[in-house]
Amino acid sequence: MSDLGTCEDRGDHVILRYRRRLAHPIDRVWAALTEPKELVSWWGDVDVEGLAPGSRYSVTWLNEREGERVVMDATITEVRAPELLEITGDPHGTLRFELRADGDATELELRCTSPVPPEHRSSVRAGWHFHLDALEATLQGRSVDLAHPEPAWEPIHERYLAEAGSAVG
Repeated sequence: MSDLGTCEDRGDHVILRYRRRLAHPIDRVWAALTEPKELVSWWGDVDVEGLAPGSRYSVTWLNEREGERVVMDATITEVRAPELLEITGDPHGTLRFELRADGDATELELRCTSPVPPEHRSSVRAGWHFHLDALEATLQGRSVDLAHPEPAWEPIHERYLAEAGSAVG
């Protein structure tokens, strides 16, 4: 799997998959996925009602698009600490984070099953790629400017556009 991840077209939705090997123990990565004080450093402002199926899990991205912030009002659909967190909501569909311990490191797979129109796929793919880069950076103790992601996001987006262009030609 390329570091760009994969995109499967499933008619009215896509399945995006990303894999990362993070040089941190599984419990540390799990905390980054589930604790609001950790999530705000790489993804957004998260309000978690509790880590159980049926619990509310709301994410507000910190950057603005056309003067507004994207909010995903979701529900936890599956959880198995510290290996699996799955949430489902609008506008991003189902997000499934699977973790596997690998010595002192963690293998992370993010699978997004989402209704993404073809004209927005490269942007959405680059967005999730950016957030996984931000997760890795914050685990390493570096800060990420989530309110102004464009300088980091734009080169990632260019790679996805190039990949899409090479797939067509």
